[in-house]
Amino acid sequence: MQFKGVLLAITAVFVMSAAATPALTKSQSMITGSGTSQPIGHYQFCQSHRFECGPNRNTLPVKMTAGKWATVRSVNSSVNSSITPMTDKEIYGRDEVWAYPTTAGDCEDFALLKRKRLIQQGFSAADLLITVVRKPDGEGHAVLTLRTAEGDYVLDNLNNAVKPWSETPYTFIKRQASANSGRWVTIQNGRDVLVGALR
Repeated sequence: MQFKGVLLAITAVFVMSAAATPALTKSQSMITGSGTSQPIGHYQFCQSHRFECGPNRNTLPVKMTAGKWATVRSVNSSVNSSITPMTDKEIYGRDEVWAYPTTAGDCEDFALLKRKRLIQQGFSAADLLITVVRKPDGEGHAVLTLRTAEGDYVLDNLNNAVKPWSETPYTFIKRQASANSGRWVTIQNGRDVLVGALR
């Protein structure tokens, strides 16, 4: 009997503490972890575009203005509308070719072109990070992450809206390191986003 009383008390404390635990919150910025493998397609891209895959000046995330947001939205929608989505297999006859698209490309090609155009508009490479994600159906996908003082935003070839990363339906796996465009890091809170986004 005494054992049952202790068990009930422990259960009550556990239930009360679980109820007091806050629900998962949506972080404004991705929390990156340790270094991880560079996608093979990006490695090959870097062999022919070495100037785009080295150290970046260590800067704070960009402070956005109305003009900068207009530029970001314009680049996202113009690239989305001017490039025809096609797989690497359809274009090159093989998988994992990362290249600047001219008329057609797959998800990482869209991200590369958006990154290039935004750098030409004065954005820092440290704030434009190609990111590998997983769609809700499990398929791999790539997007461009814009690192800002207000948080991380996603430029996606599947959506013309530039959204906070926590408002997308993706599981975030890894992205380019802001300090070095040729290195990649894990995203530690990437799975929390999927839970929050599907509520």
